[in-house]
Amino acid sequence: MVYTLEQFSAACHRILKAEPGPEGRQKLCALLQDVLKDEEFVSTHLGDDVPERKVLYEDPEFGFCILAHVYKGPRESPPHDHGPSWAIYGQARGDTGMTDWELVEPASEDKPGKVRQAKTYTLRPGMAYLYNEGDLHSPRRTGPTRLIRIEGKNMDKVRRLSYQRV
Repeated sequence: MVYTLEQFSAACHRILKAEPGPEGRQKLCALLQDVLKDEEFVSTHLGDDVPERKVLYEDPEFGFCILAHVYKGPRESPPHDHGPSWAIYGQARGDTGMTDWELVEPASEDKPGKVRQAKTYTLRPGMAYLYNEGDLHSPRRTGPTRLIRIEGKNMDKVRRLSYQRV
C-alpha cells in the first residue's frame, strides 16, 4: 500500500484512540513495518536533506510524534530509556545494532543509573521495534542509516536520566 504522511498519522491516531496501551503500540509497530515497505514514503520523508532528527508530525490530541532520522555516518548512543514515554524505531535504510539493558541500579537527578547488557540484535530495513516506558536500550550505527521513529511524546521536551554500563 502507498501511504501519505496524513494517512499514516491518521491511522496512528485511530489506533491509539482505540487502544492507548502496549497492545495499540504493537499495532503501530506493525503499521510502521508496512509503511517502511512504501518506497515513495521512505524517499519522500528520508531524503538527503533530512537532518538527524526531524519531527514530521505531532499529534495535537495525544502528543505522539512521527520523526525522520537520517544519520550520515557511524553513531552510538549510550543506554537510555524514553523517560515517561515509549518509542518505536522503524529501520528504513542501513542497519542499527541494538542492545537492551537490564536495570541494576536506578538513576536519579544527581546520579546515573547502572545497567547490565541483556540482549543484542540488529534492526534491518523493514523492521520496527517497540520500547515501552522504562525499556533501556542503545542503538549503534556503523554506517549511514535512515529510520522513522514514533515517540509517545516529543522527547525534545522531556528531560531524561542517564545510565552507565557496569
